Amino acid sequence: MDPGTAQERASSPEPAPGEPEAIDFVRFCYRRRHVGWPELYDEMCAVAGRGLYHGYCAEDLGRIGIGFALFEMPALATIVHRVVAEDQERRRLSAEAIRMRYVPAEAPATSERVVTEDAATDSPEKQVRLVALPAGF
Repeated sequence: MDPGTAQERASSPEPAPGEPEAIDFVRFCYRRRHVGWPELYDEMCAVAGRGLYHGYCAEDLGRIGIGFALFEMPALATIVHRVVAEDQERRRLSAEAIRMRYVPAEAPATSERVVTEDAATDSPEKQVRLVALPAGF
């Protein structure tokens, strides 16, 4: 193989004709093990070897753009990085939405609890009491 050709493939992997299916395969493997490249490569090989994704073997996966050969690794790594980045962005947006839902906008930025004089002088009836119960209640 010509080193120039290998460099071209590594720098600009072309999208495969079955790229949506290839991305679905990588997502399937990523959901099984939330790891990045190169650990996810091992999971993809195991899934292909056992035919766990729609019964596809390595040859079937090759037809949709998933190649496990050394010269196909840059394209596969690109898909993996894309899937992992999408998942991380989704998690970041979810965490941000949860924070916005449960943290009032006017709350102080510090984690210190502000105690007012009224809270210190509240009667015992207003204070929260914890009671131990037997298991099953």
